[in-house]
Amino acid sequence: MSSDFRAFPADPAAVARLGGLGLDYRVLSPDDREALAVWSGAEHRGFHHPRPTPETVEREVALLQERRVHGVYDPELGDGIPVGTVASWPTGLSVPGGRSVDGWAVSAVTVAPTHRRRGIARAMMQAELANAVTAGAAVAMLTATEATLYGRYGYAPAARAATLEIDRRRVEWAGAEVPGLVRFVTDAAGFRRSAGQIVRRQVARTPGEIDRWPALVDRVLGLDDPDGESARATRVARYDDARGQAHGFVSYRITRDGMGAGVVEFDFLAAASDEAEAALWRFLLEQDFVSTVRARLRSVDEPLRWLLVDQRAITTTVGDHLWLRILDPAAALEARRYEGPGSLVLELDDPLGHASGRYALEVSARGVAEVQRLDGGAQDASGASTPTGATAPTRRSKPAHGLRLGVDALAAMYLGDARASLLARAGRIEETGPGSLAVADRLFATNRAPRLSIWF
Repeated sequence: MSSDFRAFPADPAAVARLGGLGLDYRVLSPDDREALAVWSGAEHRGFHHPRPTPETVEREVALLQERRVHGVYDPELGDGIPVGTVASWPTGLSVPGGRSVDGWAVSAVTVAPTHRRRGIARAMMQAELANAVTAGAAVAMLTATEATLYGRYGYAPAARAATLEIDRRRVEWAGAEVPGLVRFVTDAAGFRRSAGQIVRRQVARTPGEIDRWPALVDRVLGLDDPDGESARATRVARYDDARGQAHGFVSYRITRDGMGAGVVEFDFLAAASDEAEAALWRFLLEQDFVSTVRARLRSVDEPLRWLLVDQRAITTTVGDHLWLRILDPAAALEARRYEGPGSLVLELDDPLGHASGRYALEVSARGVAEVQRLDGGAQDASGASTPTGATAPTRRSKPAHGLRLGVDALAAMYLGDARASLLARAGRIEETGPGSLAVADRLFATNRAPRLSIWF
């Protein structure tokens, strides 16, 4: 991917579209700390967050200097505060098979309520897709606060998240004994390096995770205190295996409900092994003076229910979390691994034009894919150009199995969250050859449900 993603100019289409409305769309310089601080305040306002403290602004400016930051300004206001914000950066997205694909993360999308329904969000979102293409990303991704906004730009939910609430009084452990030790982290700064290594290992083993930035690990460990009291309230416990090697940790808080009982709450448990995950779950569930354990951003395929005698102790709520947008189908499809051999022709429709075309997906017995573009005017998977109007040569005869689908449907099934047959029942995919849905279901299946364990 492009290493100078902050340096290429603002998307000319967005500049022209917003300029026609009397608005100024521009990229903020990473060296302009004052403008970034003002931008940060506008982003907080857009999400209805409290006004940030000077310390919080200082930390956020340091983070924004590592990202590509856009603002939309109304010259008539004259206050230098953006009426639209968006930030983005290149990052890896973990995919099935323990691999990663080049992605473009989009965050901090806000429009001031004084400037709604003028096309600001549309201009910013379409510009981000153009930025992603310029940077060489195969996919774009975001976490959404509104479920109806991003589908119009080709995004689709690709990894769901579960909130688990466990009645501590009904917990009886049914899992195996884990030969290791859970202990409190008393030196968070000293544990930072090990924590980062654990997080990277978790990301690699879980489809749907994105690369972490160092400030996020600091926040989880309580070293960064954006909310004033979170560091003092945060407790961190780690799991060491029988050899004393750290393989997992959890960052949690204990609050009180209306009856005075303790509630364990956490949304960050990083485990580099199944053993570490089980040990940390048991630690959280067997605390005294606690009535409820509440876990957020967990997998929809959480093994916890098989670790307890009474599965009804768990109440689960599931919602969309990671939204994905395919931009380069060949690169995206070749990045992941598949469940055995098979062939498909995918006829993709992309109303915005980034990914439209016919693609032949050929998967070997080892689950390795090769993708050939069958229509003209683009590069094939090997990088050889094909004249417009010509048909790319194929490595074998055209596969009999095929699907006709939108780019959003491909995003939904890409990490294994939605089956092709399910999307077909909803009218989102059409079979172009008999048995094609069964082939697609088998190829795109995963043995680990996709999950994103953070917001960004």
